[in-house]
Amino acid sequence: MMKQILLVARKELRSFFDQPTAYVLAVAFLGLGLYMAFRSLYAMSVASLRPFFDLLPWLLVVFIPAVAMKSLAEERRGRTLEWLIAQPLTETEVVLGKALGSWLFVMITLAGTLPMAVGVLLASEADPGIMVAQYVGAALLTAQMIAIGIWASSITRNQITAFILGAITCFVLVLIGTPIVQIGLPRLLGGWAAQLSVISHFENVARGVVDLRDLLYFGSTCGLFLLLAVAALGGERLSRGGAAFRRLRLGTGVIALAVLMLNLLGGHVRGRIDLTRDDLFTLSDSSRDILGGLDDVVNLTFFVSDDLPQEIQLTERDVRDLVADLQNASNGMLVAEEVNPDDSDDAADQASSVGVMPIEFNVLRDDELQVKRGYFGLAVTYADEQEIIPVIDRADDLEFRLVSAIANMTNDDRPTLAFMSGFEAKDQFYYRSFRESIGERYGVVTIDIENDSTGVLEPDSIDVLVVAAPAQPVSPGVEAAIDGYLDAGGAALLLMERHALSPQSPGMSMPVTTGLERLLSGRGVEASGDLVFDVASAERVSMRQGIFNVARTYPLWPVAYTGGDHSTIRDLNNVSFGWAAPFTWEEGDPSVTPLWSTTEGGGTRPAGGMIAPNIEFATSEDELGIHTLAVAVDPSMAGDDGEEGGGPGGRIVAVGDSDFLEDRFVQANSQNLIFAANAVDWLAQDEALIGIRSKDRTPPSLSFQSDAGRNTLKWTSLIGVPAIFVLFGFVRVKGRTARAERRWNEAADKEDGDE
Repeated sequence: MMKQILLVARKELRSFFDQPTAYVLAVAFLGLGLYMAFRSLYAMSVASLRPFFDLLPWLLVVFIPAVAMKSLAEERRGRTLEWLIAQPLTETEVVLGKALGSWLFVMITLAGTLPMAVGVLLASEADPGIMVAQYVGAALLTAQMIAIGIWASSITRNQITAFILGAITCFVLVLIGTPIVQIGLPRLLGGWAAQLSVISHFENVARGVVDLRDLLYFGSTCGLFLLLAVAALGGERLSRGGAAFRRLRLGTGVIALAVLMLNLLGGHVRGRIDLTRDDLFTLSDSSRDILGGLDDVVNLTFFVSDDLPQEIQLTERDVRDLVADLQNASNGMLVAEEVNPDDSDDAADQASSVGVMPIEFNVLRDDELQVKRGYFGLAVTYADEQEIIPVIDRADDLEFRLVSAIANMTNDDRPTLAFMSGFEAKDQFYYRSFRESIGERYGVVTIDIENDSTGVLEPDSIDVLVVAAPAQPVSPGVEAAIDGYLDAGGAALLLMERHALSPQSPGMSMPVTTGLERLLSGRGVEASGDLVFDVASAERVSMRQGIFNVARTYPLWPVAYTGGDHSTIRDLNNVSFGWAAPFTWEEGDPSVTPLWSTTEGGGTRPAGGMIAPNIEFATSEDELGIHTLAVAVDPSMAGDDGEEGGGPGGRIVAVGDSDFLEDRFVQANSQNLIFAANAVDWLAQDEALIGIRSKDRTPPSLSFQSDAGRNTLKWTSLIGVPAIFVLFGFVRVKGRTARAERRWNEAADKEDGDE
């Protein structure tokens, strides 16, 4: 059977490459898809193919029915279908062969986007596993729509009719999953429509997870439409009033109903393959260790209404999967319960008593938007302690929030993190988001070391000391106290600030000396007073120009990339700095690890110059290079070959900027906050949660070392790939007549020889 299927598929695939129409379709598909993708890709400067794959279902709605419309309709119209079936081929072999040939043609066309994918990988730290999953999802979606197109082509002899029927069917399967349709459907119908829609299943695979439920959906619907096509061909051989035709129709209907029920109930099937590089959708080993070590019961209650908007369906599914994973990892010590507060007043009172309140959302009823209420929150309780998430607005950080809450509630010891105040240093209240993120795990205090003569820094009472950007030089006594604290095994997070805005001259910077430079120098790290810029990777800022706001890249706010291998930057992609200073150290020093660095487009300029966003950065390539903006110092690694057991002293994380933890930077790049929290955990030598916290699903930035690289990727994809299809098609189609004549002559010569 397989041999016959491959024979039909080869003939079908060859027919595509012998027709100019196929090349027109391929070039139009690639041209439109790549053009729209690059507009979003470069405008957002995000290293992700999501702009293309978000658009893909809508492109395939037109492209695939146009590809498949002639498969059987043309055979029927040319009266070659009867001849084809009269060969030693079954209807099943014909349909599967046609479908396979059409699918291969679409996949070859889709391969024209690979240069874009490879270029993004080379120019960034993009996750190749996510890209693989996106192409897997595209292959599944393509197979489903090819099956629909083959079915539409099997029930008519008119290609246009087949195209319209196939396009409408594909369009409906895509449309019923969109918010504009879901908002107008009752909950029950909306849930069924979402289960049967392409959108939710394709989006789930495209984010990096191959879920059994999605495989079940695409496989069953593809098989159903291929079965309908086989039944359409097989039914032509049977009498409409005969028993065989009735059995065929009944069997097909039963299978279609079974596929429908399978997809409506398939949401309860669990099992998935996480293709992401950092296992972003898989429970981390740290979570398993923490939950597996529980010695008492912890309760988790998931409050969820039935009547919630469908746009959070994927989040709801993620939450249920995560809760099940947590429960399985806890060896029975985590008791999970799902409560619908809409079922009874007691359930609603239970949600209200723990602080989970209903949220409001819109539904479309009677041609107007109506407001409805529903619950979507979590509560974790242990003894008389509880952690409440009133509204689950995102699922990507939910593992960390739940596991850290469980760890905090079941652990009586809380380390102390002390902010040093005085000398105009920034205290804990200056960094609101940072304080809130670590406040549950650490006791945060402030030590006024400038005015409190009795203040003593002791590692026994202070686990981590934070010194954040003193604007005045610290006194020799304070410098000696910090130095002694570190020598005694203390740990410090030093947020250096070597520049300040000049109050007399707006747009100008002035140098700042803090006294911390000498402290670092004694440990082998030099803190330069220069100002770092990066012309290849920088944040965008908005400036008022007349009546318009103009967005432009600001090289003095570099977007830095990981500079070494260290637990504080595990699974992170980049952080954003503002007016940062670089660090240098003796090459080969095993006690110093670079954490964040510029790209090859980095450079420095002396303090005291203009820092306005509209200044020009006219530098030659010889002046550019990599500069390190944050380092970790671990004296215990100063032994031979970097093995532990080296010199005395505590750990240090030094950052050449203090602005990166301000709310404006944290809100623009959440990885800033994750890095700082990881640094505190590493300094406190409690790294259990780092692997969980660092699960960041934000795509990395897309940066190019030069405009030449940026333009090469764009025009190679937009012009080069379609040009290859055009050139190959021209040669192939032009040689079609010669090949036909050659085969005809070979056949004639063979007949003459037989005579």
